[in-house]
Amino acid sequence: MAGVNVQRQLAAVVAVVLMATAAEGFISRKTWSAIRRADRDGPFVGLVVPNAYEMDPVLNSPAFKPSSNIPILDVQGRRFRFGTIGGQNVVMVMTGLSMLNAGLTTQLLLSLFRVKGIVHWGIAGNANEDLQIGDVTIPEQWAHLSLWNWQRNGDGAENELPLEAAGDYTREFGFLNFSDYTVGKGNPELSANTLNSIWYQPEEIFPISGTPEERQHAFWVPVNKRYYKLAGKLEGLELPACVNATTCLPRAPKVTRVPRGCSANIYTDNASYRQFIRSHFGCTPVEMESAAVALVAYQHGVPFITIRSLSDLAGGGSSISNEAATFLDIAAKNAVEVMLKFVPLLGRGEHADI
Repeated sequence: MAGVNVQRQLAAVVAVVLMATAAEGFISRKTWSAIRRADRDGPFVGLVVPNAYEMDPVLNSPAFKPSSNIPILDVQGRRFRFGTIGGQNVVMVMTGLSMLNAGLTTQLLLSLFRVKGIVHWGIAGNANEDLQIGDVTIPEQWAHLSLWNWQRNGDGAENELPLEAAGDYTREFGFLNFSDYTVGKGNPELSANTLNSIWYQPEEIFPISGTPEERQHAFWVPVNKRYYKLAGKLEGLELPACVNATTCLPRAPKVTRVPRGCSANIYTDNASYRQFIRSHFGCTPVEMESAAVALVAYQHGVPFITIRSLSDLAGGGSSISNEAATFLDIAAKNAVEVMLKFVPLLGRGEHADI
């Protein structure tokens, strides 16, 4: 009996230690204290931005007022900046390039702070030839286009994919067949292609409203309906058309809501692929982070929206200079300008985002 009691006491001690470890993790007590202090100013609108050149115009804008409580807090390699925009309490964080960085940073943001909604912005390539460089797009849905099932050579559209029957993969969202883009099809020796096809796949998701370890799937992730409606108020906003005295766009850029945006861990600078994803998926902005932010926010039930300014026609073919570097500055500033006008529209309070 004494042995059983000792075991129980030991188990209790281990449980307490594990609870303390789980509560503190790899974040120090000092940092946790600062997190709690900063969070007193919440709930916040979370501002998520990919790169420094898309964040610096915010820091230099009089519209952003740093917090007098804790203006900056560094946690696990990410810097969180606190302040207000138009009276709205905000916490801003830079993710860095790619889906991984964007998803990881958004998860950290939502895990550490009381965030009532997320606004994400930046530049993007353009797949919609009806729009021009400098235009600011606000998509209603986002998809991740670099999760594939690469089909075995010799199989076709009628062949089941590996693990499709188990629900791991699907043919629902279509495929890209590499041989459709082979040059010299008239010559069998030149047109031989063993790459076959890639099939686009939805993400496995585990929403907090669901059951842990019971997967669901998402391909097109919708932005918050209220946010999208509010964004319509900015469609008449005047934006600058000139980079400098000698380099200007053919017309002043506009703000426009569009049906779909697409993300992938791919820098798309290929006209054929641009035309494919435009015709197959209806993408307008194409970039490397927004779908990751969308997928994390969606699983947490947190409202979000993305604002992306077009810096180039992906793959070329524009009548104006197509180098992204030429118009990067004006594209970044236009995205920031729209974000700074959008955030105050959200209203204040715990449930102003609903």
